[in-house]
Amino acid sequence: MIPDRTLEDSAILKIEKVYKSFGGILALNGVSFTVGSNSITGLIGPNGSGKSTLFNVISGFYRKDGGEIYFQGEKIECLEPYSIAMLGIGRTFQISEIPEKMTVLENLLLAPKRQCGEGICNVFLKPRRIKREHERHLSNALDILELVQLTDLKNEYAENLSGGQKKLLSLGRILMSEPKLLLLDEPTAGVNPTLVKDLMVAIRNLREERGITILLVEHNMRVISEICDRVIVLDFGIKIAEGAPEEIQRSKEVLEAYLSGSSKRDLFREDS
Repeated sequence: MIPDRTLEDSAILKIEKVYKSFGGILALNGVSFTVGSNSITGLIGPNGSGKSTLFNVISGFYRKDGGEIYFQGEKIECLEPYSIAMLGIGRTFQISEIPEKMTVLENLLLAPKRQCGEGICNVFLKPRRIKREHERHLSNALDILELVQLTDLKNEYAENLSGGQKKLLSLGRILMSEPKLLLLDEPTAGVNPTLVKDLMVAIRNLREERGITILLVEHNMRVISEICDRVIVLDFGIKIAEGAPEEIQRSKEVLEAYLSGSSKRDLFREDS
């Protein structure tokens, strides 16, 4: 477990007393936590606990009602989603939305930010710069395809990929924007067990090979226990627990939130 003081000093993301309501429903009720740089942090909780709402607030899709959000020491809660993305926060969604009539490699080459070739005048005025930039993006895309284990499918149309492969492709597209913090929203949902293992390997490699910090929402507790350094638990919009996976596994409050206190079975079992 990372000591609290060390975590505070190394924080890339700080959430301080964040509130969000929808009508009379309080979706986030004073949530506070930090995410340390170069860490993998899990965000779990029963359905309706506020996980996706918090992701939407962090990434700018929802406006908070109270509290503060800091990314690398700077407040970001008033920024638009595109501005937050440009700062270095990437995000995936539960349902992968990708251009299906493009190949896997073309999907990745579409994703980098601030491409010189996007300006029509640059096509005529800066052709050499555009060529050098394309070569750099192509090299990066091929490295990312290897990282997410899609190299053999680089020329396949995205519409022909399986659900799990599309999630890997969505992850690769986000990586082309070179994020510093990656928000993963249920990356293994609906994915077959073999590809779940591939996703776990890819997520670990993001941290180990590219130094990307990861905050992920996930219902597969086996995934959480195997790849996360810390776990944060929400219930009815309130943070009820935080700690290492083995500590969360033993938490009475967490078991009661998931199981209503009716069972003592292991929350982190393979079939949970």
